[in-house]
This record gives sequence, C-alpha cells and structure tokens, in this order.
Amino acid sequence: MKQVVLTGVKPTGMPHIGNYLGAIRPAIESANKGSQPFVFDNTDAASFFFIADYHALTTVKCAKELRRLTQEIACVWLACGLDPKKTVFYRQSDVPEIFELSVILGNYTAKGLLDRAHAFKDACQAGRDVNIGLYTYPVLMSADILAFGTNFVPAGKDQQQHIEIAQDIAQAFNAACGLQVLVVPMPRIAKDVAIIPGLDGRKMSKSYGNVIPLFCDEAELLRCIKRITTDSSAPDAPKPKDHLIFQLYKHFSGKDMDTRIGWGDAKQKLFEVINAALKPMRDKYNYYMENYGEVEKILTEGAARARVAARGTLERVRKAIGV
Repeated sequence: MKQVVLTGVKPTGMPHIGNYLGAIRPAIESANKGSQPFVFDNTDAASFFFIADYHALTTVKCAKELRRLTQEIACVWLACGLDPKKTVFYRQSDVPEIFELSVILGNYTAKGLLDRAHAFKDACQAGRDVNIGLYTYPVLMSADILAFGTNFVPAGKDQQQHIEIAQDIAQAFNAACGLQVLVVPMPRIAKDVAIIPGLDGRKMSKSYGNVIPLFCDEAELLRCIKRITTDSSAPDAPKPKDHLIFQLYKHFSGKDMDTRIGWGDAKQKLFEVINAALKPMRDKYNYYMENYGEVEKILTEGAARARVAARGTLERVRKAIGV
C-alpha cells in the first residue's frame, strides 16, 4: 500500500549550519530514500517537498523580497542534495487546488482549534498585530498536507501541533460527510535531531547574531568559526567533548577530534572539515542562483505532478460536499 510523505519549508532567508544538521540533511536523506517519483500505481511510497511561499506572506510584504527568499531556499535544498527525480518538488503557490481546499476546510474547522494555535497565542501575548493569514495559518497548512493524501509528515516537536490540527480537521470533515474522504496524517517526530548551539553558547539563531550561514564564502566561514567562544585553558589541557567545536567537527567528519589541542588549532581543523564538506554544495548553490531558469523548470514540472494528486483529492472533496 502506498505511503505518502510530505515536507514543507517556509522561505525565511539563508539557513544556518544548525538548520542544515538538524533539519535539512535528515529531511533530504529521508526524501531521497524514496523509489520513483509520483507513480502511485506501482510504487509503495511517494515523497512531496514544497516551498511554502504563501505562508511567508504572514510576515513578508515586499514582492521583491519574497521572490528572492523563494529562489534562495529552492537553490539551497537542491544544492544540499534534494533529488527532484525522487521527490515531487514544487512551490505552494503553483498548486491552486491547495487554496480551494483551504477555503472548504475552513468551514469544518472549529474556532477553538485556531485560538489554541501556538503562533497565534505567542503573537497575542507579545502584543504584536495579528492578521487573518496568521490566524488561519493552520488551516492552510492542513490543506498543504491533506491535499496529497499524506500519511506521514516529518517534523520537529515545534510543528507537531499543526499536524494534530490537520488530523482534527480531516476527522471533522470525514464525520460531517459520513465518508473517509481525507486521509488522517500522522506526525513523524525526529527523536535524535541535532541541537546545535550558537557561537556564543546560546541557541543558534539569526536573532542572536550567533550563526554560521550555510553558504557564506570561505573567508566569512573562517571568521565565524574564530568567533566561537572558548575558555583560557592551556593548549594541551583536555577540553570538554560537548563543546561546539568538537560537536561540529564530529557532525561533519564523523570522527572525534583530540580534545588535547589548542583552541586556535581546533578552530582551524574545524574550518577545514566544514569547508571541505560545504564547498561542493556552495558551488552548486551559486550555480543554481546564477542559472535559476533550471530551478524554475524543476519547480514547474514538480507543480504539474503535484496538481494531479491535489486535483484528485479536491474532486473527491467537492463531490462529498455537493458542489
């Protein structure tokens, strides 16, 4: 029996190394395990990956910026190894069936579900302005998931609530129609996600200014690594194995670095390992950005495949509601 796996990413700017290790690399490894793309009659698995550009509208209001962010994130994922031959890779905005489904699902969504959504509650508590896009964000995300008969959604714990809301909406719709029209998705929560601290020991976050951008140039990469906070221990004194330098070294090399090393030498070794790992991907990223027409073709072809699946779901939904 076929199993559909779906993953989405919102275009919010250049990811950092923590994003790569904790989300991008494992997601791509999982997606690329699929057999053939979107051949539902003779495969047991189908993988969908989309860029959630309409979700970005809750915060991004500049057309030029949204286009840049969307292009950037598409190139990042392709450069990191996402295989469009094994995964249906598309832009959310290129699949209009998702948005019609979202309108329909809104009529089967309890207001209490949206009132309890974390993003909405956090915005209210912080006194920020809340637009309807943010408030109904979970409905659109549910449409993203339900449009493709998704069985599993890989996600971090911070996204689990969105999947639970999609489950509630699917169940409410099915109950109202008296039919099992929509597949109820299940979360696939990664238990061993890499949690990478920032250069100053706090959580790696752009808002803290303590990140290592994924595809910065070599000079900037070295500057970032040199900024990693260390102590004043002697060069031959043993260093803590859980220090960021040793964590990153193992993540990128698969080996442990000798902790009896001077911090300066450790940072140089770390730079060499990370740069060696990222350079081929950085070169691909730069190529895709300079030849974005190739990426556009991939996204367009992916959207055509995605629309076939979404159209089938929408037809069943429209029939179930009587239109």
